[in-house]
Amino acid sequence: MLAAGTLAQASFSALTVGLAVLAPTLREEFDLSLGQIGALLSAAWLGALLTLLPWGLAADRFGERIVLALGLFGASGFLVGAAHAASFEVLFTLLVLTGASGASVNSASGRAVMLWFAPSERGLALGIRQTAIPLGGLIVAVVLPGLAESGGSDAAFLFLAGLAALGAIVGLVFIRGRDGTDELEPESVAATLRDVRVWRLSVSSGLYLYAQVAIIGFGVLFLHDEHGLSDSDAALVIAASQVLAVGLRIGAGRWSDVVGSRIGPLRVFGLAVAAALALTAILSGGPLWALVPALALAGSLSMSWNGLSFTAAAELAGAARSGAAIGFQQSVLSGLGVLAPIAFAATVSHGSWAIAFGVAGLLPVIGWRWLRPLRAY
Repeated sequence: MLAAGTLAQASFSALTVGLAVLAPTLREEFDLSLGQIGALLSAAWLGALLTLLPWGLAADRFGERIVLALGLFGASGFLVGAAHAASFEVLFTLLVLTGASGASVNSASGRAVMLWFAPSERGLALGIRQTAIPLGGLIVAVVLPGLAESGGSDAAFLFLAGLAALGAIVGLVFIRGRDGTDELEPESVAATLRDVRVWRLSVSSGLYLYAQVAIIGFGVLFLHDEHGLSDSDAALVIAASQVLAVGLRIGAGRWSDVVGSRIGPLRVFGLAVAAALALTAILSGGPLWALVPALALAGSLSMSWNGLSFTAAAELAGAARSGAAIGFQQSVLSGLGVLAPIAFAATVSHGSWAIAFGVAGLLPVIGWRWLRPLRAY
């Protein structure tokens, strides 16, 4: 169950890093500005924002398997369409639809994994499940530059479509719910959505997410434009950060199980992300031998916290409402994910890369402070 949930999530999460890796290629093919690149990077987040909560409710009501498979098959179809997009507007629309459809996997696979593990194991289990995101990112960071060089963005999008279809098939065959869980009650869902703790957790996590978008979303473009690295070499830096992120996510989950807290480790990672972004900002114009390790470290730390936040949201709501809680939390993250690439691109355009990375490093500190009332969880 854990392996199936992880693979299914990875098949869709690859899109986020995939678009970042393809940014230089897309800019050349569609003659895009930095602002338009930011819009493309936000497109899937926008689609997910519209559907994450409905998908979460559907997972609670109809089960994880059908919700996951339906969404991923739809995402695969929209990515095939993206491979044949003739304009920026068409590509943007198809990526929005891809995000809206593929968002089903967030709640469905997370809920499925959560229900099969006891609280004392859940941090590690969901930490492993959350390695899906860097694992998907690692695959596309290694594969897509070569595909884009030989076949353009068309070949790259078709590869992403194949991954999503594979995830759908795995989910359809292997994902199963667990008997004995409570039935979904509308009043309980409403109570979950009114829960100030879930709001506080979600918004704070969104501030962490901005740092992740800054490094993972724009790292390839930054290294390509400012330091002259090829797309393949720049993507390898992001790939290295994904390898480190896998270990950090598993370690963070196990740490939270041992100490019996999700929020405590989550706050520690917030400060670590802030420090890494500050170092990246300082070294942004410096030599590559110093910048590349700092950027890879910042990227890995910026992705290390997601499993803790994901687990905390599910546990605050309880098993019967975990799909709704995860869907709501991911909706908040997606809302901030829509704004983050656009805001970061604007900061670079009107300031500099150093200023943009510095601002991104300040936001996790605010999130760390705002999580303080939840530190008992």
